Amino acid sequence: MTSYAGTTRLDARRRARELDALAEGGHTIDLLVIGGGVTGAGTALDAASRGLRTVLVESRDLAFGTSRWSSKLVHGGLRYLASGRVGVARESAVERGILMTRTAPHLVRALPQLVPLLPELGRGRAALVRAGFLAGDLLRMSAGTPASVLPRVRRVGPAETLALVPAVRTDGLAGGLVAHDGQLVDDARLVVAIARTAAEHGAAVLTRVRADRVTGTSARLTDTLTGRTLDVTARAVVNATGVWAGEVDESIRLRPSRGTHLVFDAADLGRPTAALTVPVAGSTSRFVFALPQQSGRVVLGLTDEDAPGPVPDEPEPTEAEITFLLDTLNTALRTALTREQVRGAFAGLRPLIDTGGGHTADLSRQHAVIESPSGVITVVGGKLTTYRRMAQDTVDAAVRARGLTAGPCRTHHLPLVGAPGHPETLPAPADGIPAALLARHGGQSRTVLDAATVDRPREPVAEGLDTTRAEIEYAVTHEGALDTADVLARRTRIALVPADAARAEAAVAEIVATAGA
Repeated sequence: MTSYAGTTRLDARRRARELDALAEGGHTIDLLVIGGGVTGAGTALDAASRGLRTVLVESRDLAFGTSRWSSKLVHGGLRYLASGRVGVARESAVERGILMTRTAPHLVRALPQLVPLLPELGRGRAALVRAGFLAGDLLRMSAGTPASVLPRVRRVGPAETLALVPAVRTDGLAGGLVAHDGQLVDDARLVVAIARTAAEHGAAVLTRVRADRVTGTSARLTDTLTGRTLDVTARAVVNATGVWAGEVDESIRLRPSRGTHLVFDAADLGRPTAALTVPVAGSTSRFVFALPQQSGRVVLGLTDEDAPGPVPDEPEPTEAEITFLLDTLNTALRTALTREQVRGAFAGLRPLIDTGGGHTADLSRQHAVIESPSGVITVVGGKLTTYRRMAQDTVDAAVRARGLTAGPCRTHHLPLVGAPGHPETLPAPADGIPAALLARHGGQSRTVLDAATVDRPREPVAEGLDTTRAEIEYAVTHEGALDTADVLARRTRIALVPADAARAEAAVAEIVATAGA
């Protein structure tokens, strides 16, 4: 199979050539990875960086499923610590530190999380929150993440509370408790960076390719753009399809849980710089978060509800979940948010392992690597923060089960494309690059602009948006986007607000058509 190792560029031409090379055969695939979410992309990177011949296939687009519907938090496991899951909490804290200090510091920032000290919280609950925050700080220290990356827990007065989140109620406000966690500028962008880095190490990354008739050593692949099919063999096959894992391997039993988020204009909450964190009534470990995001938005989440039945391509929030989120948040606001202020809404499904009864919020977030009777190796459970460890465990299992010759895991020190230390990272000048572009692309920001051939590359793609025309072109020429929906929904996230997508669609479609010609 032709190798494109050394370049992170993903585009339609590379996809076609790598499909042709697969059809020609002649080279054994060590690892076939099915699924292009964060876990599948992470597994492909881990395997390829160990020297394994790796092919990743995704039936739709990178980050099409659960990976783009997260709260975008790279969290240290405080919630799991509160429920006694120390191992999961510790693993989360370690992986958060790796992302923030080594592999993707350009995509993750420290986010203050503010719990306002309002009368309803009560002294006992406030003491529990403070104890939890302090325990989280101990986790941070035990994971080796310095306070310069994630500041220590502190109490602030009413004035600073309002400076962080201006919309907080003032009646009875006694200040706030502040802890810090990690936040991604964009979850889908993390997946794309992982996939591009996997491609740099020689992995074939093939979107719009469906896998059927999957066994532990083979699969039938279908190019959904052309209808062409080909049968491939591999020394090991990994099922990393998340909530769709049971469709690839019937022996897998999952219990999906739906997490819903709402999108608001940041101005509706006074343009907060911290995540407003509101305890859920009747729970000691659940909170609702109003999280400041890119492009002048705030995302409110999240729910944890059973989602039985067939898995939809795009889950829909329910009215009950929307009401729950608004009602919970409004207990902490001076002026209540209304249904009419919701600019967008989205929901994702967590691929939780089915362990029987109980609420989905009580199911373990620990991942599992399972070899089925057919020989397929499936990775399920877990969460975005721990994707790297999930991938490491999956490749380790494949190496053991199939006797593969591979080097040690390298991903805990391997910078992703755009991160400091990556070969393609360029120093950004002090000025001349839009701040939003820099936040999304890090050390690739200059490349995005330098590679542009589109007219007016620095201009916004539509009025009121901070996404430049150059970024639209780059999504097609370097990030594997194949159509307008890929760009709007998963490379730029403009589609999180339907009105924004409607305003940008024509310009995006024009650039996509030209860039893909």
